[in-house]
Amino acid sequence: GGSALDAAIAVQMVLGLVEPQSSGIGGGAFLMHFDGQRVQAFDGRETAPAGASSDQFLNADGKPLPFEEAVLSGRSVGVPGAVRMLEAAHRQHGTLTWAQLFEPAIALAEQGFKVSPRLHTLLQADAHLRKDPLAARFFYSPQGQAWPVGHVLRNPEYAHVLRRIAFEGSRALHEGPVAEAIVARTAQPPRPGSLNLQDLKNYQAREREALCFVHTARARAYRLCGFPPPSSGILAIGQVLGMLEHATAQGPELDKGLPSADWLHRYLEASRLAFADRALYLADPDFVPAPGGDWRSLLAPTYLQTRSQLIGTQAMRLAPAGLPAGQPRAWAPMPAQTEYGTSHISVVDALGRAVAMTTTIEAGFGSRRMVSTDASRPGGFLLNNQLTDFSLQPTDAQGRPVANRVEPGKRPRSSMSPTLVFDAGTGQLLMSAGSPGGAVIIHYTAKVLVGTLHWGLNVQQAVNLPNFAHLGGPALLEAQRWPDHTVQALQARGHEVRVGDMTSGLQAIERTPSGWFGAADPRREGIAAGD
Repeated sequence: GGSALDAAIAVQMVLGLVEPQSSGIGGGAFLMHFDGQRVQAFDGRETAPAGASSDQFLNADGKPLPFEEAVLSGRSVGVPGAVRMLEAAHRQHGTLTWAQLFEPAIALAEQGFKVSPRLHTLLQADAHLRKDPLAARFFYSPQGQAWPVGHVLRNPEYAHVLRRIAFEGSRALHEGPVAEAIVARTAQPPRPGSLNLQDLKNYQAREREALCFVHTARARAYRLCGFPPPSSGILAIGQVLGMLEHATAQGPELDKGLPSADWLHRYLEASRLAFADRALYLADPDFVPAPGGDWRSLLAPTYLQTRSQLIGTQAMRLAPAGLPAGQPRAWAPMPAQTEYGTSHISVVDALGRAVAMTTTIEAGFGSRRMVSTDASRPGGFLLNNQLTDFSLQPTDAQGRPVANRVEPGKRPRSSMSPTLVFDAGTGQLLMSAGSPGGAVIIHYTAKVLVGTLHWGLNVQQAVNLPNFAHLGGPALLEAQRWPDHTVQALQARGHEVRVGDMTSGLQAIERTPSGWFGAADPRREGIAAGD
């Protein structure tokens, strides 16, 4: 009986219990919503505390901390925003009461759920979660082993916190005992953070203007809508798709049902160029102006056509950032840095209302700090390490600032790419899609868009395609999914190719003549389901 938004809230609360490595109430989220008439973008991204500083991730010698040390510190924890954002969206689009949406997660937390193979594997492999006393007691046996697959794990503390949020709203998380417990955990060593009660109380979810553009594929015009900055997702996807429209093809796009080496080369080069722009320009729009005053300058057809002329027959050694809107570069490019994590949820309801929400605590198990308001109750929830999505290095050697540096109250740049696709002519909703996966989210989501819109695949077939990506370094290809001749052809064009695991978690729903069709990524747990 609920709306798509109601369902997304209920799902998020359950995911915080059964997939605690990826998302939860201690993190943030971006939510795209379509009510049948308009598209909205709800920003629940974490913010840096008021006491944060641009040099907080530097050693005494002025060099960035090793990334892992930065993650495992109180300074990595941003002010959580997911719950407050979901509450704001629910005020506009909820049909069931707020409290009702917490009932499934509360019941499951109290009765227990079976530890899944993926959760067991990640718990067993994680080198740091056991160091947190609360997490060690909850996730591991007295011998320090992850609870086995099928073990029934109960989380009464999480149920207690959810029950408070259900009846008091987001204030129960941002003020009072839960807020005090969050602050206490971030204040503990190593490297205590500055987050305080006022930071939590003052957090505000934002509603931003969705970033939409028209893309033509197979003689049909589509309107793609995604999240604007501080997300870099839809901008990077739009740049890649736009450059591919202009790049000269040397051969067919598909080779025996898989992307051909020629198409991959062009895609990887377009990605290299898009990520060069991303490193220079993308950051929280409340702190960093868009080139030319409009982020769509990065998607201008003439700009992308000019950029595409840099794509030749051989791989570029170094991709330069462009000059959208002819603006001089005021920033230093952000050095390459690891990004992790997340969950993605796509929902469409019987009335055609739709949600695409990507939600995260950043690294696997976040900052590895568990929050509990009562140590006698097992469990709790994990805090994010979202501030390591900022550049650890605030300036370059010339002293030029990095746009995505830490600043008080600022939201770190993201790769999350929740996407809604419409028919450009009729406005009819055609698809909701997105993925977890750190910076590679951009490429996972782009793969589904290319597979469906350009190659005529259904969403499940597109999800199943082997993964590929370029983040500015080597070309990344999913292990055991590509023929040798494709890898060799890319190497012959000058690409450094790195083959490895690329565990996307794509979720997508598309409109078909017979109704809605859902897809879930076989690389992770989960299925597509509907009434």
